[in-house]
Amino acid sequence: MAHSAPATGPTGADGQADRFPQDMQQLRKLVMTELTALLESQTRTRIFASTISNQILREHGAMLAELGASLDRVGDRDAMSRVLQTTLARCANLDRAFVKLTAERQRQWRKNGAQLQRVIDDFSTTTQYLASVLVEKDLFERQSSVLESIILSHEKVSQWKEFVQQILSGFHAIFPFNFFFIAFAEQNELSLYFYYLGDYSDEIRSLVRSRTTQDLLRQLALPDDAPLNIEEFHIPAKNSKLVTIDDVKLISVAVPEHTPGLAGLLGVAFASVVPLSHQEQSIIRSLLSVMVMIVGSSKVLSRTLSELEYYSTHDPLTGIHNRRYFNDMLEYEIPRSERHNHEFSVLLLDLDDFKDINDSYGHPVGDSVLIKIAATICTRLRKGDIPVRMGGDEFAIILPETSLQGAKDVAESIRSSLHGMSFETPDGKSFHVSTSVGVIGYPRDAQSVSDLMSGVDIALYRAKQLGKNEVCVFDANANTPQALQDSRSFVEELRQSLAEDRFQPYFQPIVDCNTGEIFAYESVARLARADGTTMAAGLFIETIEKYGLSRELDRIMVRKVIEANKANIDRSGTPQRLFINLSAQEIQGRGILGFAEQLCEQLGVPPSSIVFEILERDAIGDISHMGKFLANLRKQGFAFALDDFGSGYNSFHYLRELHFEYVKIDGAFVRNIVDSKIDLALVSNLSRLCRDLGILTIGEYVESAEILEVLQDIGIDYAQGFHLGIPRSSLP
Repeated sequence: MAHSAPATGPTGADGQADRFPQDMQQLRKLVMTELTALLESQTRTRIFASTISNQILREHGAMLAELGASLDRVGDRDAMSRVLQTTLARCANLDRAFVKLTAERQRQWRKNGAQLQRVIDDFSTTTQYLASVLVEKDLFERQSSVLESIILSHEKVSQWKEFVQQILSGFHAIFPFNFFFIAFAEQNELSLYFYYLGDYSDEIRSLVRSRTTQDLLRQLALPDDAPLNIEEFHIPAKNSKLVTIDDVKLISVAVPEHTPGLAGLLGVAFASVVPLSHQEQSIIRSLLSVMVMIVGSSKVLSRTLSELEYYSTHDPLTGIHNRRYFNDMLEYEIPRSERHNHEFSVLLLDLDDFKDINDSYGHPVGDSVLIKIAATICTRLRKGDIPVRMGGDEFAIILPETSLQGAKDVAESIRSSLHGMSFETPDGKSFHVSTSVGVIGYPRDAQSVSDLMSGVDIALYRAKQLGKNEVCVFDANANTPQALQDSRSFVEELRQSLAEDRFQPYFQPIVDCNTGEIFAYESVARLARADGTTMAAGLFIETIEKYGLSRELDRIMVRKVIEANKANIDRSGTPQRLFINLSAQEIQGRGILGFAEQLCEQLGVPPSSIVFEILERDAIGDISHMGKFLANLRKQGFAFALDDFGSGYNSFHYLRELHFEYVKIDGAFVRNIVDSKIDLALVSNLSRLCRDLGILTIGEYVESAEILEVLQDIGIDYAQGFHLGIPRSSLP
């Protein structure tokens, strides 16, 4: 038998008591007490018997002596009479002594027998109890073998059905069984997964589906008439012979009520014709409980990984591909077309004056427009064409194996379709959207990714110049080569500026709405150009992002902002709370946190004084890294702000899941809050939502006292904008 846990009571006189569990210790004490009493009784009986024996010997000796003496007095009748009388009296004494001895022995035997019976009964009861609770060492080892085979990994979780089959195969090798069942609640129906261990006839499978299903539903407390969707799996296995379906015994484990996060899992069941002991059944039930968690968690993780993989390449609002996927496919399409001597084209679409729609009707209406436009674009494309939402109101399309004329025809078809669409506001007002489209071809117009994107940008800009709602093809014979050169020159200027460390932080105050005091400063980037002029971030940030220079700019800004805080500490004795913008590239890399932490430690700047800020679209677009990024960020003492909240993404789910210290409400809402009831309602609701979640709010684009007053009235915590202070090159 397997050893139980050691007792915690005092050690007995023999030093072995601590080896027994509590019940065994009690049994030991009882047996020792009873056996000691038996020993004492035996000792007393021995002493009593010895005393009686000595008495008998004395009486017997005296009798012999007197009988011998009487022989000398044979003629003396009186003397003989006295001797005989004395002898008779002693014989009577011997008889009484033997009676006493016999009676005492009988009494002791009865007493000892009763004591022994109690010991036997108690020992039997205790051993039966121990047999019911102790598990054989072999069973423990078999259980451990099953558990050791369950090792989660990305590959196994992503293929969770195959992972379950692998686990069951190992399970069967240790505890042979015939069938295994998993029940899931899937929307409006019940999904049953049947696993057959070994080969079974169609007749047996049919019986399993009918009879065992009902037994499974009953054991899991599910309705008999539940709509079922059965999926079957075959797992090769030995020793899975089935005599009759009547021999199958079912052991099931249901998911506890109100257990969240198991992807609708209801329970699992183990079916076998192999007779099982109570101990084996107990072990199997414990393994099934583990299987419940493994199966449910694997399915949840698989679904989550699929969603994360999907959203890493798809736009969460429209469902079409995102900029990241576009860049990857453009990098792939160039060498592919070159190998096969194909041409392809790129379209860049920008909705004309789309900001007016958001400002006039609100962002929910703008989001619905973007969704419908993306769907319409897809209807005008072939299978294999790649539509992408680049961000905001900008779309792009890669048209493989398409000539420039063909691309122009597609662009015109899309432009015409979008122009003919009618949209409606919640209050019934109708409006239309027009689109400008730039077109460029490979290899006719450009031979690299950067040249293609610069050229299509120029074509789109030209379409805007022509009055919008136009399609414009990149013209290499016009003056556009110089424009293309200028575009490339600007990129090179930015690269050179990064190398020469010519980007500087400017600081704009963030004011407490309740007290009017400065709460913090947001650091914004400015470029000190070689000609002595200063360029605002709005003029270069898009190019920085497009050409992958964001990470270098982030490092420069983080370093200079922390150094500015160090100077402020040296000057005033206290750190200033500073907000620093981060790009999506840094979220993916995550090395920025170690870089910032090391700087803070070297300069003596507390990490709690730094708040990292990222745009909502970037945060959601890279949600696969956000959870870990935020956990590391908080662990190192930094805080986090979500910028432009509400700027076009359905992000309330992520707001709940990730939790941010600050939310900066998109300035497009705030700017019109005085005149727009829709914007006022949206900002009010956002403020209340964040307050309920314990998140502080910051209103951007506060350009007048009236806007500030409204923000104060609806409970916004902090505000920033030109009315409160413009960005300056140094901290006050």
